[in-house]
Amino acid sequence: MPQEYHFLFATFIFLLTYAFIVAEKWHRAVVAMSGAVIILLSKVLTQDLAIGFIDFNTIGLLIGMMIIVGVTRETGVFEYMAILAAKKAKGEPVKIMVFLAIITAVASALLDNVTTVLLIVPVTFSIVRELKLSPIPFLITEIIASNIGGTATLIGDPPNIMIGSATGLTFLDFLFNLTPIIIVIFVVTIYILKWIYKKQLQIDDSLKENIMKFNEKEQIKDVALLKKCLAVLALPIWGFTLHGALDLHTATVALTGAALLLLITKMEPEQVFYAVEWPTIFFFAGLFIVVGALEYVGVIEAIARAALEVTGGAMLQTGLLVLWLSAIASAFVDNIPFTATMIPLIKDMGTLGGITNLEPLWWSLSLGACLGGNGTIIGAAANVIVAGMADKQNCPITFIGYMKLAFPLMILSIVFCTAYLVVFFY
Repeated sequence: MPQEYHFLFATFIFLLTYAFIVAEKWHRAVVAMSGAVIILLSKVLTQDLAIGFIDFNTIGLLIGMMIIVGVTRETGVFEYMAILAAKKAKGEPVKIMVFLAIITAVASALLDNVTTVLLIVPVTFSIVRELKLSPIPFLITEIIASNIGGTATLIGDPPNIMIGSATGLTFLDFLFNLTPIIIVIFVVTIYILKWIYKKQLQIDDSLKENIMKFNEKEQIKDVALLKKCLAVLALPIWGFTLHGALDLHTATVALTGAALLLLITKMEPEQVFYAVEWPTIFFFAGLFIVVGALEYVGVIEAIARAALEVTGGAMLQTGLLVLWLSAIASAFVDNIPFTATMIPLIKDMGTLGGITNLEPLWWSLSLGACLGGNGTIIGAAANVIVAGMADKQNCPITFIGYMKLAFPLMILSIVFCTAYLVVFFY
């Protein structure tokens, strides 16, 4: 098949796959796997090339943390945290939602957003069961909070890790330059979500009183196992913070913790592996291949180059175009290959245009790629993880339902970023 046909065919399969994901007639994992198989059968990618496009660091990180969380769940600590949080909020659902959002955002900045939602979502389900409310408002708020919080630091979101690695920007560089606007965006976003969901989160005083009667300490089922889990959980947290200095990928850190926990607890692997969200894992694998085909045939690069050429190399126009292009693209295409494509293009533009200080463009790319992931339910890894866990609890988050709420909030966040970048960097 000639190269131009590969270009068109890969684009068609991507759009078709995306259309079926939006339609939700079949499970997203089945659709993504089917798209990947068509790419292979049509020989747009060979099997070896396709496997190369699967980000096994993401896959390994997910599996490792799912195993750790699955074992930890057996201790009852999530129920303990749920009741404690609800009692601190006096049983008020809106306060609980805000409280969990703050925890999610802060943890996503200090760890990474995937690990954070794996820890927070089980707590959320436990709380919601006691309040007899729909978990959807809480879950959507946590997805958005995780992506906002993850944008604030070098280790919070994969695009930031990639940018830092390529440019030498440090943890403190990200912290000082991105955290101020992230705090503003988080406060405004949570205020809007609180206003939107306020009427849906009303419960009888009797339910609030029942919450206050619970004894959170009674939820701990196995103290010895809990101590082991907390000790092992500290290992990946420490590793995520220092993985750059240790020259270890995050997947290696997470899988090391999972293996150690299985060794010291002697739990049956079959029981533990049930905790892994396998549909989510296969969704990512399939999607990596479909998007990898776009990257391989040059679709992503062609779009990025055409967009950058429009600006003529002017700093302000280029920076804002990078911001908005990254945001819109990352809402619909995985932000990891997009970021990987943009990094060398921005470097080339600096060389050809004689731009000595590219730092503002890196902040544009970071803010756009990370915050853009809030736009759709498949825009970021954390979104897909939460959607998969919600499916397991028979409360699916629909593509359109999520996008109606989250996409406008994402656009608002990019408007704030535009003003911030213009005032302080351009």
